[in-house]
Amino acid sequence: MGHSGVWVGPGGWPDDGAAGDEAAAELEELGYRTVWFGGSPGDLRRPERTLSATSRLVAATGIVNVWGDDPADVAAAFHRVNDAYPDRLLLGVGAGHATFVEQAGGTYRRPYSKVAEYLYGLDAAVRPVPAPARAVAALGPRTVALAGERSAGAHPYLVNPEHTATAREILGAGPLLAPEQKVVLETDRDRARAIATPALEFYLGLRNYVANLRRLGFTEDDVSGGGSERLFEALIAWGDEDSVVRRVREHRDAGADHVCVQVLTGRTGPDSLPHEQWRRLAPALT
Repeated sequence: MGHSGVWVGPGGWPDDGAAGDEAAAELEELGYRTVWFGGSPGDLRRPERTLSATSRLVAATGIVNVWGDDPADVAAAFHRVNDAYPDRLLLGVGAGHATFVEQAGGTYRRPYSKVAEYLYGLDAAVRPVPAPARAVAALGPRTVALAGERSAGAHPYLVNPEHTATAREILGAGPLLAPEQKVVLETDRDRARAIATPALEFYLGLRNYVANLRRLGFTEDDVSGGGSERLFEALIAWGDEDSVVRRVREHRDAGADHVCVQVLTGRTGPDSLPHEQWRRLAPALT
């Protein structure tokens, strides 16, 4: 997987298959080893297409939602892809958020138990998904520990290096720790803040993230609206390439094996991939 990879949010990857193929091929040519797909459907068609367009790139889901896709179906999809592209797919799963589960008509309760049950479902499939081929989105201590015990490891999202250090202490040596890190390649602080604020506002409306940030010592003022200046500095790596590399190094020094770099540009949609920023960062991150 390499020491760092790129993370693309839901709706950010091109719907046009050819455009997605070109993006994946360029990432591989630039030297990136892994691409993470946020909000991945359980049919795994997008990772499969990405692997077909490349020869070495690893595709990881960040995440398949345990409330939306049956584990038996996901296991079958995993083996369809893995049989064709051995050892190049990491199945990231997680509980997602009550807001979206309930909007879809589901009932969100006891997410830790649901994730544990889902992992048992992957184990019980006709062809089980091996633990080393899956990871768990994990923020709280219990889920981080579960990730280390029942999968390759943990994929924490919207975290700082302090969380990485805590997660590594819980996991101990060995299990994968792959935190996500948002970056803005912009040296003007006001512009960087303007680019990052909509993303922070969105995630600060989801209680799982807010609860985790409070565990990390952030206050009600920090997590209100688009977040305080303190929270912005803690969660967003902004500035030039060296600034991004410093933050990635902080995660690595805190115990991360792999850092999932999500570039924010202020643009959204399937035509908004940050090609320029990926090119600028490649020499330092690959």
